[in-house]
Amino acid sequence: MERKVFGLGDIVQMKKQHPCGTNEMEIIRMGMDIRIKCTGCQHSVLIPRAKFEKNLKKVLQSAESGAENN
Repeated sequence: MERKVFGLGDIVQMKKQHPCGTNEMEIIRMGMDIRIKCTGCQHSVLIPRAKFEKNLKKVLQSAESGAENN
């Protein structure tokens, strides 16, 4: 299985949606744990990297591609 590539500031889609109804999250901290922020209600959650990688569906918008356009 191919490893998904993600980085700081990316907007990602998770397998399960947040209780507010959206499943889009922004990565705001990376390390052994990853902090993600809901794009709907701005709630942030700190989860272990292994659990994040398991629940990540796809990267919707990369922060690197957005920076190149400016």
